[in-house]
Amino acid sequence: MEPLFSLLDGFGTALTPMNLLWVMVGCLLGTAVGVLPGLGSSMAVALLLPMTFALDPAGAFIMFAGVYFGGLFGDSTMAILMNTPGQGSAIASTFEGHRMAKSGRAPQALATAAIGAFTGGLISCAVVVFLAPALAAFSTLFGPAEYFGLALFAFVATSSVVSDSVLKGLASLVLGLAIAVVGIDSVTGTERFTSGVPELFDGISLVTVTVAVLALGEVFRVASRLRRDPGAMVIQSSGRPFLSGKEFREALPAWLRGTGIGLPFGVVPVGGSEVPTFMAYGLERRLDKRSGRNKFGTGAIRGLAAPEAAGNATTGTAMASLLALGLPVSATAAIMLAAFQQYGLQPGPLLFDRAPDLVWGLLASFFIAMIVLLILNLPFAPLWAKLLLIPKPYLYAGITVFCMLGIYATSNSVFDVFMLVGIGLVGFAMRRFDIPLAPLMIGMVLGPLAESSLRDALLSSGGNYAVFVSSPISIVLYLVLIAVVGASLFGKLAQRRRERGNVMTDVDG
Repeated sequence: MEPLFSLLDGFGTALTPMNLLWVMVGCLLGTAVGVLPGLGSSMAVALLLPMTFALDPAGAFIMFAGVYFGGLFGDSTMAILMNTPGQGSAIASTFEGHRMAKSGRAPQALATAAIGAFTGGLISCAVVVFLAPALAAFSTLFGPAEYFGLALFAFVATSSVVSDSVLKGLASLVLGLAIAVVGIDSVTGTERFTSGVPELFDGISLVTVTVAVLALGEVFRVASRLRRDPGAMVIQSSGRPFLSGKEFREALPAWLRGTGIGLPFGVVPVGGSEVPTFMAYGLERRLDKRSGRNKFGTGAIRGLAAPEAAGNATTGTAMASLLALGLPVSATAAIMLAAFQQYGLQPGPLLFDRAPDLVWGLLASFFIAMIVLLILNLPFAPLWAKLLLIPKPYLYAGITVFCMLGIYATSNSVFDVFMLVGIGLVGFAMRRFDIPLAPLMIGMVLGPLAESSLRDALLSSGGNYAVFVSSPISIVLYLVLIAVVGASLFGKLAQRRRERGNVMTDVDG
């Protein structure tokens, strides 16, 4: 009961008029920055950091929390409407969310995202309050071998599921891994695949690849079809800003499953929200195939609901990791850690004793931010959807400009802008030959983690490969991986048998 009483005291701090104003300002700023391709909540917090020293610490961090959650809402809005996610956490939402928008269900897609973000965020905030010590203990169970097993699971499981052709899925994954290893080797300090170009020494940014493949690739695809299919440039949008009872019942299990997947990842440093969103999307796709409905690829509401809930659930528990352990597991959390230090505060177990008003006020503001964002975003879903009514040549030209401005603003490099165009052409080619995009993104996100975990595990074990199956967590991951791959192969063989049987029936007939 002690956490509950502390939380009530925190609401007393967060609900003061000024702090409530800072929550609303943070939510608005986060949403506004999130809709810009290549930007996101981390950049918003970084830009606001020098401007908040005039505020008291509680007001500053309450506003940062609003920006943090608001950025995720904004990222999802543009990911769904324009196929241009602001951050990696919104990539998985583009796969089915943008298809929903293209089929005239943009307001429903935005409502699904808003409710999913609210569900995942609210549940994760409750978990943070009551189960933070248990989550912190869980994070200590993961070592390099477990991280490698987790990355391998994501590689193989997603590549074998997201495409009808396993070969195309693996080809996309290999391309993502190839991009991820460009740059200076963090262990040996040698150049890798840079061709002596100094601009590539720091590697290729995930933001650049995300914007290029998902945004510019889509722009090139639409432009290539303009003359042959003028109708491809027109996206109709129905005005219903809410979900029907059937849609809500279909999305509800996916919201809950996505939340369950995202919760533990907030305290496990595996790259932020990207990993659980991809895993949630992959799970829903496998369940869809197993049920025989095969709605994925046509705008499946569950394929949007699960990643949205997973991403926001991860964000909530990431704050628990920052506050309880002083461990930032995302770029935004790292910037907030720097902000704590600027105020002379050190996140960790002692922070709850030294600054209880600040900590519990901040935790209470998470709940308020979720409600504020739902109120702001749900009624405005039809308004955001009207962006689709802009004449498409102007709309996609504007997207191109914002993509290039966003990349130049984050890197201050003309070279990155040219690289953006080149990788965008690769994204267009992948669409042209029906090569899935998700494995490429997973390779980019998890490639560095898998490489560093592999090396660390081998170094710590003296080169003994048995270290990868020496813990219960690793063994469970590999067993589940074998089961997933086996089920995928069995499903494909069964489908071929059915198709062969149908052909024989037609011949006999």
